[in-house]
Amino acid sequence: MSHISSPSESSLLVRDARGHYHAATADQILEAARQAIDQKMQRVANFGSPADVKAYLRAKLGGLDHEVFAGLFLDNRHRLIDYVEMFRGTLDGASVHPREVVKEALRLNAAAVIFAHPHPSGSPEPSEADKLITRQLRQALALIEVRVLDHFVVAGNDTVSFAERGLL
Repeated sequence: MSHISSPSESSLLVRDARGHYHAATADQILEAARQAIDQKMQRVANFGSPADVKAYLRAKLGGLDHEVFAGLFLDNRHRLIDYVEMFRGTLDGASVHPREVVKEALRLNAAAVIFAHPHPSGSPEPSEADKLITRQLRQALALIEVRVLDHFVVAGNDTVSFAERGLL
């Protein structure tokens, strides 16, 4: 029986292009977790509860050190069509363009959408800018009959739901 030696017996390992194993970096571990959650959610018919959505988003966004604005585009039975990172920003913000979100919803033939973005600062509290863009997106998407179900702010393991806070 062969044994793979590593810097630490508890390290997770990744294989390089030549077939050699090395200790995984934190970024590689987070990327693997994102891929695993994508595969898991593709097998699930729909998001059965807000807890399912939160777990999915924590895995996708919780470890990011920059802002992205993502949309979970859903069909009329709230099954995931696609997760799309629409906009990428710096540590403290990402520019969001409602026109581009509307185009993506039409392209995917979505009936509903859930928005999400991380707060790398560590506080999941929605900012006034977060509230404003959510209102603008709801208005724009209402014109094409796409419902905004929620907007989540993720900060590590903490997640705030606009719907649970009465902000939608």
